Amino acid sequence: MEEILYIEVPISDTASVCQWLQQNWQIDPNHKKLTTQGLRLQFPNTQGELSIFLWSVQNTTYLKVFRWGKFPVPFARRLAQNLKSSLQHQFPLTYPEPPQIDLSQESIFSALQEHYPKTVHFFQKIPNGEAALTRVYWWEQRWREEARNPQQPKTVVKRTEVEPESSPEYDLIYVGGALGVIQAAVMARRGYRVLLMERLPFGRMNREWNISRQEFQALIDLGLFTESEFETVIAREYKDGYNKFFDGNNPPDLKGDVLHTPTVLNIALDSEKVLALCGEKLQGFGGEIWDETEFREANVSKTAVTVDCQHLPSDTSKTATGRLLIDAMGSASPIAWQLNADRAFDSVCPTVGATIKSGFPPGVWDSDYGDVLNSHGDISRGRQLIWELFPAAEEELTFYLFHYHQVHPQNPGSLLEMYEDFFTILPEYRRCNMEDLQWKKATFGYIPGHFSVGKRDRAVAFDRLLALGDAASLQSPLVFTGFGSLIRNLDRLTTLLDTALKHDLLEAEHLNQVRAYQSNVAVTWLFSKGMMVPTGKTLPPQRINSMLNTFFGLLANEPPEVADTFIKDRAGWGLFNRLALKAAWMNPALIAWIWEQAGAKDFFRWVGSYLSFTFDSIISFLFRGWFPQWLKNNQSWLEKRYPSLWLKGLSFSYALSTGMGNPNHYKQ
Repeated sequence: MEEILYIEVPISDTASVCQWLQQNWQIDPNHKKLTTQGLRLQFPNTQGELSIFLWSVQNTTYLKVFRWGKFPVPFARRLAQNLKSSLQHQFPLTYPEPPQIDLSQESIFSALQEHYPKTVHFFQKIPNGEAALTRVYWWEQRWREEARNPQQPKTVVKRTEVEPESSPEYDLIYVGGALGVIQAAVMARRGYRVLLMERLPFGRMNREWNISRQEFQALIDLGLFTESEFETVIAREYKDGYNKFFDGNNPPDLKGDVLHTPTVLNIALDSEKVLALCGEKLQGFGGEIWDETEFREANVSKTAVTVDCQHLPSDTSKTATGRLLIDAMGSASPIAWQLNADRAFDSVCPTVGATIKSGFPPGVWDSDYGDVLNSHGDISRGRQLIWELFPAAEEELTFYLFHYHQVHPQNPGSLLEMYEDFFTILPEYRRCNMEDLQWKKATFGYIPGHFSVGKRDRAVAFDRLLALGDAASLQSPLVFTGFGSLIRNLDRLTTLLDTALKHDLLEAEHLNQVRAYQSNVAVTWLFSKGMMVPTGKTLPPQRINSMLNTFFGLLANEPPEVADTFIKDRAGWGLFNRLALKAAWMNPALIAWIWEQAGAKDFFRWVGSYLSFTFDSIISFLFRGWFPQWLKNNQSWLEKRYPSLWLKGLSFSYALSTGMGNPNHYKQ
């Protein structure tokens, strides 16, 4: 027996594919022998046959062709290629769009029922499900609009010659109350007048947060949390975390062992408690919170920034003036799109999921363990779907389903399509009866990324404006999203921001020093690119799982500290090169695959990233042993006489350590 063909047919209706195969495929019907899952092709003049069968998983259809007996191989392959072309013509990959709806005329449930029946059914069971599904729809429409018109973004930040009549009311105005409130509370603790605006009721989160003790220590070191307060916001601490990708269709040399990561994302936080505590601290330090308030635009003058916003419940306009505006609106930020025009974001992870209180049969999952990264099938409708499972308090389990995705005008990435898949395939991933599950809340969002060639190829600042978190594409290409990246860089960002405010260095040229760029992270964006299916292309279904199993299998065979270092974005130049060369040795096809998926343009862009990483590594090697201490020894006169030079020096000092994945608060 020999496998001749393995393809995905991007349609969930496997029965229709089977019917077409048996009745409409243009081949002599005398050769066909129908089976329940496909057909057999028998030819009188040969001593063999072709077996074609279909199956369904991940809400899509797969097909394989096997050769049996002494069948002429060239003839078999020609037939298989004919079948492949015919299937691609009959069942092309499409990119559905949500319907245009008017919620003043009907509910979100009735508007989406026809298009996303499972999503509507289960959101009706989720507390505040109508509001949550409305936000899913709003976020997708916002994302699609920006992705389709990247070169003509809406202008929401404007310059003005008109100065406010009085001095600014606030030193800092944060827009975005999830990641924003963390740094807002830290800055309020330092004595700054802080205002936080949030579009939703404050404290409502569409995600949960996981981190390690080592990383959360940054918040303790900054004085925002005490060690005892940290313990109160822990929902669960795991003994171990698993990383394993489906390899049922991979050859033996491209299968991978389970990678154990006991100290990666092993602390499940109660995000609502974290937000509530940060909000209390912010207000306790004199800060203000305007929730259910939507940002409209900002007008920047020489002395202040004036923010116009809308209080949603009362539909009234409000205005606030500050010295500096912080954009923490994430991927929905119109400011990020304006600042970076056609390259606001290069990639995105459309992410959906839910926190489920109970309902899984005994033995389905041990809550002492997390499933950090997992796939249970191959490419599905142009996406390699990846699961995360994080137990929380009591019986609660938080699930995420996501994929790495190219930002493309015709295919921006859909949360609603993902949710329809989520509610369909969750029982495939973890055995359950969907109707028995007790839901707590929906978790969803777009997590953006930027493929940096150097530290200056993305604008994170404007005069009196600075981007933070996802709005600044502060994201790791592996398991860390905006939260983990922010926490790892919070000391750096806070110190630099404090310095800029202290010396009134609030023009764009100075604020661009306040960034969390990591050269060792920037070079890994090709890894993200390798997990994407380019829009309009089809790949062998097992391709991405083969790549993931190569690399994670490699890490599984390394000492545990190597995987911990790499996944936590702390790998230096030597370790990065050793692992990359070892992966290429284990799987020589890897480079050709990446070239095919990334294309020549992005591949050579990555070469630029690699050369930048190499240069930064050399500079770090030459300077990190003496420059930070020299800078500290000369702070008293340098900061006083040349504050802008001091800020640049401080930024450079952080780039030598944190910027290379070696922040001081990490234990070595």
